[in-house]
Amino acid sequence: MSVVAELPETMRAALLTAPRKFEVRDVPLPDCGPDDVLVKVERCGICGTDVHMFNGHYAPERLPIIPGHEFSGTVAATGINVSRFHKGQRVVADINIGCGHCYYCRRNEILNCAQMQQIGISRDGGFAEYVAVPGRLVIPAQGDQPFNLLALVEPVACVVRAARKADVRFGQSVVILGAGPIGNLHVQMMRLVGAAPIIVAEPFARRATMALDAGADIVVSDPAKLKSEVFKRTGGRGADVVIESVGLPKLYTLAFELIRPGGHVAAFGIPGPDDTIPLELLRTVLRENSIKGSVAGMGEDMHDALSLLAHGRFNTKAFTRRSASLEDIQTTFETLPDHPEALKVQISIGAAA
Repeated sequence: MSVVAELPETMRAALLTAPRKFEVRDVPLPDCGPDDVLVKVERCGICGTDVHMFNGHYAPERLPIIPGHEFSGTVAATGINVSRFHKGQRVVADINIGCGHCYYCRRNEILNCAQMQQIGISRDGGFAEYVAVPGRLVIPAQGDQPFNLLALVEPVACVVRAARKADVRFGQSVVILGAGPIGNLHVQMMRLVGAAPIIVAEPFARRATMALDAGADIVVSDPAKLKSEVFKRTGGRGADVVIESVGLPKLYTLAFELIRPGGHVAAFGIPGPDDTIPLELLRTVLRENSIKGSVAGMGEDMHDALSLLAHGRFNTKAFTRRSASLEDIQTTFETLPDHPEALKVQISIGAAA
């Protein structure tokens, strides 16, 4: 390693050993190869993907694994071929590891790379004291931003990419189905790109209020009134774009009912592997409607998200107010449904601010 550091041989880590079963124990420190950076993790947010993994709904064949991909920390050591970082430097990481040279990697569509891996999803991640990251994917912080803010770079990158894929223009109407953590970030992203009006569907009262605070023009809590409200607010046409941020087939079906002729559905919420919806093909063709998928931020999306957060473009108070210790991760995951008002829970691993 090019950075000389006194490192322990083991670390504390939360291994998901079976659905709904974390074991916090001492494990060997990750190998830091010649092109890698060893990151000392300070904060790691809990994502909906982590919850799906915990409940056994996603990739149970990969267990045991250390989940966690929304992490921030400092450089603990670097491989011999990595020279652009120094020990103690605050960093985040692009978790998407592609081959780097195929058709998809060249186009920043790394999730379609045949060799793609994701830190915290298909290889060990950030619910641990240390995580190894390819040096080319490590991103330095822009100053001394706090770790709880830096741990939001990855989820913000997801909505940055979704906005790019949806190609939302100034003054276009956008409906966002669901105002959970990612839905709230979609609201703020749509505000930044100039969408108007921004209409949110959210039945939970506290999250509906937070969506208004985040910049929504209107929040509809009664599902029976949503369609009429959308058409009233869009001159009877329907929305230019509908973002599904929950992952429920019935909401995807609804999304197609809410778009105008020529509009499109931004598919973001992750449904089950066998979920399908009926699609009126003739109506879709004649109206020139479309659907555009987006699932994760990568590459330049991460750098843009870091800049937006560093310059205060997102209101992050609701995302940084609740944390838990690594030792309490099992209880934290079990009780997440009891705290729907908390948009984000972060696991605090280090003591730094």
